[in-house]
Amino acid sequence: MSREVVVRYTTRADAAEENQLLVKQVFAELMEDGPDGLRYAVFRLADGVTFVHVAIFDGEDNPLKQTTAFAEFQREVTKRCVEPPVSAEATLVGSYRMITR
Repeated sequence: MSREVVVRYTTRADAAEENQLLVKQVFAELMEDGPDGLRYAVFRLADGVTFVHVAIFDGEDNPLKQTTAFAEFQREVTKRCVEPPVSAEATLVGSYRMITR
């Protein structure tokens, strides 16, 4: 059974680039390690400071939490934010060539 999680937050304007760099480091580690059962995307919205993360993973344990880069990303995320991360379980209603199960 897969789980879907969506996280949204808004960074300070002066922290948005740092946040994006930290996100890219997470993707670099994922590309290197290739954890099974994980689909993950991060969007930076048009305002330049709002980020949305979408993770779909198999089982109960999110593989992101096993990565060093994700731990570093999370370490001071609230200091980078004006609106802290809000996480919500979600249900995939549909997807076209983007996220598949």
